[in-house]
Amino acid sequence: MKVLHVTFSYAPDPMGGTEVYVGDVCRRLRSDGLRAVIAAPGAQAASYEMDGVPVRRFPFQARPDGLEALYGRGDSVAAFAFDAVLEAERPDLVHQHALTPACSGELIARAKKRGLPVVFTYHTPTVSCQRGTMLRWGSEECDGRLDVRQCTACTLHGLGLNRTVSRMIASAPEAVGEAIAHAGLSGGGWTALRLSTLMKRRHDEIRRVLTSVDRVVVLADWVRRVLRANGIPDRKLKLARHGVARVEPAARTAWDARYVRLAHLGRLEANKGTGLLIEALRAIPDAPLTLDIFGITQSDADRRELDRVRGLTEGDSRIRFLPPLDHATITTRLAAFDAVVVPSQLLETGPLVVLEAFAAGVPVIGSALGGIAEKVRNGVDGWLVSPHDSVEAWREILVRCTSERTLLTGLRERIVPPRSLDDAAHEMRRLYGEVLAERVAANASESTGMHAGTGRA
Repeated sequence: MKVLHVTFSYAPDPMGGTEVYVGDVCRRLRSDGLRAVIAAPGAQAASYEMDGVPVRRFPFQARPDGLEALYGRGDSVAAFAFDAVLEAERPDLVHQHALTPACSGELIARAKKRGLPVVFTYHTPTVSCQRGTMLRWGSEECDGRLDVRQCTACTLHGLGLNRTVSRMIASAPEAVGEAIAHAGLSGGGWTALRLSTLMKRRHDEIRRVLTSVDRVVVLADWVRRVLRANGIPDRKLKLARHGVARVEPAARTAWDARYVRLAHLGRLEANKGTGLLIEALRAIPDAPLTLDIFGITQSDADRRELDRVRGLTEGDSRIRFLPPLDHATITTRLAAFDAVVVPSQLLETGPLVVLEAFAAGVPVIGSALGGIAEKVRNGVDGWLVSPHDSVEAWREILVRCTSERTLLTGLRERIVPPRSLDDAAHEMRRLYGEVLAERVAANASESTGMHAGTGRA
């Protein structure tokens, strides 16, 4: 069996948690005899091997043509190039891990046209939330229903408009957006007035993708609730939680016991809450805490966020910005900390860092949202912070770290080792087998029907 995994990006380009996880699963699957290949958009067509896994890069347009490409149709250059990858690799099944202009529904359509079964994993809220957080108005957990007016208003609010104006613009008739498009008007206010029409296009594309694939893998309970709310049947959904490599937690290294050592790692984008965490720490300048930030930057926006949060530290020597941790040694490195801090300002399906912290035997302090709230047992193996977006709430939990240090030790002792990567990979292999068997059965049924029809004629 050969499976082609389609990801947003891949090494040697900077990778986020999704790409790291897919690479890990592919290596486990290959060790079990399954042929796994990764395909990802790149600056140009390329073929190489990375850590034992073949990688195919297909070209795409960094700036797709028009708003239609951004909100539904996808990048035609990437779709055409992906056809060449399918022809060269001839996989038995395609597993897509992103929904972006370069990794659009058109890639899925091209695979289906060749008769290939397709599995899709919902890794981040960006799959169905234009704002990218699954938080209505940026703060309230959303039920995720694809409602054009509601989603348009929330997206406009995220762009800086107040709720009243956002709702007014979102109520504009669809004909207004069509007229603006026909007139070729774009930019600024014109795009805002057209957004409800573009949002409808986006929602239609999301539904097309989710209904056309053979299975949707969901990594968290909240994702299953969102997809059910949008009419995706349970038979199409497969709950398959993340797994991490099982290692023996490393012995804790010696450090200055006067300080509580905190680690924060991941992509440096605004929704990850790095700035909020720094502000909370700065609000207690005399607290004996240190914070090591192991940040990943994947885009110009990430680099701007890095500059912004650096500026918030104002030379506070307790806060250090360090290179990303080597994935191969991450649990060993994390074992040196008292806690891992995950102040996400969005609903996560993981994040993987929570499981990596637990694998290292380190408690987690995280936002009481989404996948974090599903994984961290508040007061048992970590603390959940609510309200998630309150500097004061985060300040209080940081103060608690220093004033009740024995509590951190108690949290550490109650950590349960997380699900293993081997278990997660085996579950994927079984899923692929089920999907392929269903396809064989469907083809046989179609063939029987055709022969029967011929006989009657």
